[in-house]
Amino acid sequence: MPSTEPKAPKSGFRALLKNRDFMPLWIGQILSQLADKVFFVLLIATLENYHPAPGTENSMRSTLLLAFTIPAILFGSAGGVFVDRFPKKPILVGSDIIRGLLILLLPVLPRQFLILLVLAFAISTVTQFFAPAEQAAIPRLVPHDNLMAANALFGTTMMGALIVGFAIGEPILSWAKSWNRAYGQEVLVGVLYLLSAVIIQAIRFPETQVIKDKLTTRNAWGELKDGLRYVKHNRLISSAMLQITACYCVFAALTVIAISLAKEIGLEPKQFGFLLAAAGIGMVFGGVILGQRGEELRHKPLPLIGFLCMSFSLGVFPFTHNLLIGLGLCAFLGMGSAFIHVPMQTQIQQQTPPEMQGKVFGLQNNAVNIALSVPLAIAGPLTDALGLRTELVGMSILVAIVGFWTWFFGRRVLQKLL
Repeated sequence: MPSTEPKAPKSGFRALLKNRDFMPLWIGQILSQLADKVFFVLLIATLENYHPAPGTENSMRSTLLLAFTIPAILFGSAGGVFVDRFPKKPILVGSDIIRGLLILLLPVLPRQFLILLVLAFAISTVTQFFAPAEQAAIPRLVPHDNLMAANALFGTTMMGALIVGFAIGEPILSWAKSWNRAYGQEVLVGVLYLLSAVIIQAIRFPETQVIKDKLTTRNAWGELKDGLRYVKHNRLISSAMLQITACYCVFAALTVIAISLAKEIGLEPKQFGFLLAAAGIGMVFGGVILGQRGEELRHKPLPLIGFLCMSFSLGVFPFTHNLLIGLGLCAFLGMGSAFIHVPMQTQIQQQTPPEMQGKVFGLQNNAVNIALSVPLAIAGPLTDALGLRTELVGMSILVAIVGFWTWFFGRRVLQKLL
């Protein structure tokens, strides 16, 4: 007699929740991402303890943010090479432990601005090893046909941590300070990292012998060149990286002009975070759709649909002054970005062999972080020179062009492969 018990789902969120090795990675990611965002708030708040001279507050803040950003550009690719040369779990666990301990050191170190800069630089540098190891771990722990759902879940919780971390960062740090004024805030953030390390320790990784053999057969520079050549010659990967980078660039520009956008729909300038939160909610909604119905939708031109959603939102926004419509457009833009990021990240994972994953994801993080600096640098001056409406319409047209170009390019590459 055939069994009447329901079969376990092979894809979708339910299958992921039954994966005992993926769950610790996901929960660890949530805690680590939340710690990242709360630490960023702590880093800015800590400056007041260093008694900046009058008129130097903004310069010190910029210098601190620069120290936190530079490692992503300098060490993103190197971190990927390191990830390919060693097992993933020790890198993930070790990165969390080192970041947690460095933050716990903050209250006992001398209150000198240079020491704060070095500490921020060191913590950000360690993060460049955690990020590619985390991305390379997903295809090792999740079946091939469920990668779309896994990336959707990771993207959803990453954006959720961004919203929650920035929203509750100040209140939760204030609570920790009331608990212990001397070191309560640092203990809170440090414990989040250490708790992430404890949970990730439960993962069982299927490390392959080919990665262990790499330790003695190639030098790091040779492996980095291998990664560059692989990305250059694999057009599906390079196209996916381009689309993910374009998506991040739009969000970077949105972050800069959000204050001006807030005034257009009746918000106070200091309430610009509502726009970013709405975009984050849209990303969560898009991630849920792809996580539940990714296998049904994977033959659709999802990135093109995503670019057109973003283009529509950017093009319509300057012509609306209604709060609800404005927030809805931001959410629609966020949903479009999920339709780009999730399938393209899945494509990179599917197209990259295990021995190349760390290098490829390191290069991807490097490319994204370098590209983000461009819109951050020019979005403000362009708004001043051209006006908000002209800039948004121009961005809308450019995003649509990128969407159609990458779609046609991807179709041609697939036709050559078939």
